[in-house]
Amino acid sequence: MSTRHASPMRRSRAALAGCAVAVVVALAGCTATGQPAPTVAAGASAAVSTSGPSATVPLETSQTSTKSPVYWLGRARDGVFLYREFRDTPGTDNPVTKALRLMMSAKPLDANLFTPWQPPKKLAASISGRNVITVDVSSDAFNSTVDEQTAQLAVQQLVYTATAAAASAGVIDTGQPVQVMLLVDGRTDQLAFNRVQLGQLMQRDPAMVASMWIIDPQAGTESAHSQIAVFGRATAPGAEVYWQISHADVKGDKSSPYVSGHVSSSGADATQGQFRFSVNLPAGKYVLRIFPNDPGTGDPTSLAWDSKEFTVTP
Repeated sequence: MSTRHASPMRRSRAALAGCAVAVVVALAGCTATGQPAPTVAAGASAAVSTSGPSATVPLETSQTSTKSPVYWLGRARDGVFLYREFRDTPGTDNPVTKALRLMMSAKPLDANLFTPWQPPKKLAASISGRNVITVDVSSDAFNSTVDEQTAQLAVQQLVYTATAAAASAGVIDTGQPVQVMLLVDGRTDQLAFNRVQLGQLMQRDPAMVASMWIIDPQAGTESAHSQIAVFGRATAPGAEVYWQISHADVKGDKSSPYVSGHVSSSGADATQGQFRFSVNLPAGKYVLRIFPNDPGTGDPTSLAWDSKEFTVTP
C-alpha cells in the first residue's frame, strides 16, 4: 500500500411444489479501533485493477458474531447500488427473519443509505434442503411509491440480505447456488411495489451491488484510540482501492484530504476482496472515502464508492 499526505477530500422459472415442503429452520444467530502526524499501516497484495458487473459477489462467511449483515440502497457515482452494514438484530426469530425485519423496519446507520421497504405486519423465512430460502411477507411491506429501478434494487436488497444472514449463520451450503423465493401473503405471481413480477426463484445480481464498500469504521463510530483500523470489501479480488481521510468539521474546502493512499484487496480465497489498513489520527471528526481509481483533484463526493464519517475523541 502506498500513502500520500496532502495539505490545507442482479432466474430461472421453478415449480413451487418444493416450497410447500420447505423446512422451517431454527437458525442460529466490525469495529474501529487517533497522534498529531498521521501514519498508515497495511498488508498489501499485488494490484489488479478490476471492478464492475463482471465481478462476483461471494456469500458472507459463517461467523460467531451476533451482528447480522443487512443491505441498504445508497447513491454513489452515477447510480444507486446496494451497500452492507453489520447490525445488532435482537429478538427470538431466526437470523434470516431478524435481518429482513430490521431491513424493512429500521434506518441505516449511514445517513447516505436508505430503504424503500415498510414495516410488515407479517414476515417469515424458511429454508428447504435445496438451498432455497422462502420469504413470505405481508403486502403492507410494499407501501412505498418507487420507480422501476428502485423496485428492482429493493427486491435484490431482500435477496442479498436473506442470503447473507443465512450464510453468516452457517445454515446454508455456501458451496452451492442459493436461491430466494419471495411470496406475498403466501401467494406467488405478485408484483413487488406494483412493478417487479415475483413467483420465480431469484439469485444475487452482481450488477446491483456497489463495487466496494467500507465495513469499519461504521457510520457514527466514536473511538478514543489513536489508531483507526479500516476494513472494507471489494467485489473483485485484487482490486486497487484508493482512499482519502478528510476533516469533516472544518469550514471551507473539505475536498483536500488530510491523509490518503491506496491498497489492494486480497486475492486469497478466505479473505477474497477484503482490504485493510490503519491510520493514526489526532482527535477530530473525519470522513473516509474510497475510490476505484485515483480521485486526483475531482469532486470526492461524486467519485467515491462509499464514505463514512467517524470521530476520534481526545
